Amino acid sequence: LSMKSTLSLVIAAALATSVTQAADNWQFEIEPYLAATSIEGDAGIGRIAGVDVDVDFSTILENLKMAAMVHAEALHQSGWGAIMDYGFMDLEKDGSGPRGGIIDAGLRQGVLEALLFYRLEQESSDIDIYAGLRWWDNDIELEIDPVALPGSRKTEVEEDWVDPVVGGRITRPLSDKWSLTARADIGGFGIASDLTYSLSAGAKYRVNESITIDAQYKGTWVDYEDGTPGTQGYFKYDTVTHGPLLGVIFTF
Repeated sequence: LSMKSTLSLVIAAALATSVTQAADNWQFEIEPYLAATSIEGDAGIGRIAGVDVDVDFSTILENLKMAAMVHAEALHQSGWGAIMDYGFMDLEKDGSGPRGGIIDAGLRQGVLEALLFYRLEQESSDIDIYAGLRWWDNDIELEIDPVALPGSRKTEVEEDWVDPVVGGRITRPLSDKWSLTARADIGGFGIASDLTYSLSAGAKYRVNESITIDAQYKGTWVDYEDGTPGTQGYFKYDTVTHGPLLGVIFTF
């Protein structure tokens, strides 16, 4: 081999070693999961054909539907890491009030969490302190019975906002296979939502080094309001999204 070729091979080998060593400093997790999720609360949408409407979602979103979601984490050996979680739900309910009222309602809700955390390794548990953003993306459709609201047919609102959040998570091993985990955060602080918080608790079963079964119950609450009540652009969303979830964590 020529000197140039030899030098190229040495550089390539050094780069490959460097990349491998850098990858060894990280641990990654990806978790697709299913959630039997319900949404309870109420929403308000300004005016429909000149009539104020305050919709009680506890009466129209009673159906429990499955939703596909994904959770991902990256942890560096220094203790710093990142979390991404995204869930999307499409709920629909038919119903009617004393004089017809709402005859169809639909909600498509997407929630994205992007967080940075630092892990404190304790003797009996791991504690993660985190901060980041929670993005809400909502699309609400209401079809009104014209008997109840003359002249009204269908209205749709699309609203999205971003909340800062801070919180913590604790993971406590019970054995080589089993561990318990709990998480809580709070945010909004009037920057977008007046207030938002999330609580979850569950157990994990480690099948092997690469696969873990994750079962939790999670609830996320938000109190958001935009605009002036009774005006065309008014929007209120005060709900809790909650339910059990089951996922499979792939670690590499």
